[in-house]
Amino acid sequence: MNGGCLCGAVSFRVAAPSLWAAHCHCSLCRRAHGAAFVSWLGTNAATTQVEDAESQLRWYASSPGAQRGFCARCGSSLFFRGEQWPGELHIAYANFQPPPDRQPQAHVYFDTHVPWLQINDDLPRKPAPASTGGLSNG
Repeated sequence: MNGGCLCGAVSFRVAAPSLWAAHCHCSLCRRAHGAAFVSWLGTNAATTQVEDAESQLRWYASSPGAQRGFCARCGSSLFFRGEQWPGELHIAYANFQPPPDRQPQAHVYFDTHVPWLQINDDLPRKPAPASTGGLSNG
């Protein structure tokens, strides 16, 4: 499974199968992507290759123990990694071409979703995990 940023400076290759796919409604994902929610594909970091020949990949510490990866040239939001999910690299679903091996299976942090968007699918809606103290920092 392949994909990359808008300008092509950062690309990635993921070995199938992926671990999971979900729509995240936490406030940090919304703000980082400028969207009502972000769809992520969970991958095994050890079997995911990131190509950054032009050194455009940057990491931002968005919350304690978590970082978001983006392309410095075009601004594409690409990755999330956090201590809460050791060994995983989360990749923005829309950056895959063609789509990856599974479709999103749930809405997570749904208790923090925006009120101005109506979700009409039948996917499970999960609240923020208790371990975050109810904070929206997914």
